[in-house]
Amino acid sequence: MAAELEYESVLCVKPDVSVYRIPPRASNRGYRASDWKLDQPDWTGRLRITSKGKTAYIKLEDKVSGELFAQAPVEQYPGIAVETVTDSSRYFVIRIQDGTGRSAFIGIGFTDRGDAFDFNVSLQDHFKWVKQESEISKESQEMDARPKLDLGFKEGQTIKLSIGNITNKKGGASKPRTARGGGLSLLPPPPGGKVTIPPPSSSVAISNHVTPPPIPKSNHGGSDAALFQTRHHSHPTGSSSEWHWQDIKDRLEE
Repeated sequence: MAAELEYESVLCVKPDVSVYRIPPRASNRGYRASDWKLDQPDWTGRLRITSKGKTAYIKLEDKVSGELFAQAPVEQYPGIAVETVTDSSRYFVIRIQDGTGRSAFIGIGFTDRGDAFDFNVSLQDHFKWVKQESEISKESQEMDARPKLDLGFKEGQTIKLSIGNITNKKGGASKPRTARGGGLSLLPPPPGGKVTIPPPSSSVAISNHVTPPPIPKSNHGGSDAALFQTRHHSHPTGSSSEWHWQDIKDRLEE
């Protein structure tokens, strides 16, 4: 199903490419473009690099009709499907394959050095993307394989929060706040809850005596002070203050 959803994308198109038949490699030192007949290419046409999924395809096509001449599937780069030559940066050796599984090695070359550079970079970028996709897929599989953390609350589970000076214990009280900004601060009562009142000072005199107002003068002659003294001493019983005010009242009514 995944292969059916893959689409083909074009990575690079070069209008001029030359194809050469190359001799078998004589040693492990690599291919040399100078061993080819560079002035007599066996075929010329257009080169197109496409990708489908993780595989890149080097397609040699006719310039006019677009008919496919040969195709080289590339599953890894650098690798056996595409090799550089040892004596030039404009020539490469590719392995072409047909639908029956047969393969052959041929040489390709570009007249412009910039075209050869684009050919090389297009393949490098594609397989760099393939590597990144593989790493992401591997990490995703590892994450799925790990046991998942259950961060939900279990049945009956509670949490405890502590906010400032407020306690969450039942019946608990918050700590008294200290006065700020010049406010009055009340001291706590002494232990035991009893308050002792100090005795009054000996210098303070406690008396029920009421200072009388000034005594007005009488119109009947005689001294009011003498009258006050006579009547004050003539009543042996009762309060002296009560008789004093009654004498004044009677005297004023006469």
